[in-house]
Amino acid sequence: MKTKTNAMRMLDKAGLNYAIQEYEVDENDLSGLHVAAQIGQDPDAVFKTLVARGEKRGIVVFCIPVAMEIDLKKAARAIGDKKIEMVHVKELLGLTGYIRGGCSPIGMKKKYPTWFHFTAVDRSKVAVSAGVRGAQIIMEPSALIKFIGAETADLCKEE
Repeated sequence: MKTKTNAMRMLDKAGLNYAIQEYEVDENDLSGLHVAAQIGQDPDAVFKTLVARGEKRGIVVFCIPVAMEIDLKKAARAIGDKKIEMVHVKELLGLTGYIRGGCSPIGMKKKYPTWFHFTAVDRSKVAVSAGVRGAQIIMEPSALIKFIGAETADLCKEE
């Protein structure tokens, strides 16, 4: 990768180990499953970053496996709110500094409360967006969660 993203610079500054996995971007398929296939990773170890708005808490961030779907009721319960809704994709850049398909939980414009699906800690490595389309950061989940100051919870619909 020629240029470092804000997320990478923050991890470097903190002295954390990570790897970058680049992939070919398909503008017609920005899905996490496509990304997982492109980088040859188990979809359960590749996490998508979702941004929501809680009734009381305001903006919150959820990182869940790309093959799973967020359960808004479970997510609201996890953050101690009555109701949450996903932010509109048009709001994403203004709130986070990132675009759809390149939204990283690391280095957003503001430090938003963040939750990872609890299965992240069962993995030796997880992948999250590097902050641009076409690159994923792969690192040890507990180091990532600690660095972000995230919590873990059951956030997804049962399969």
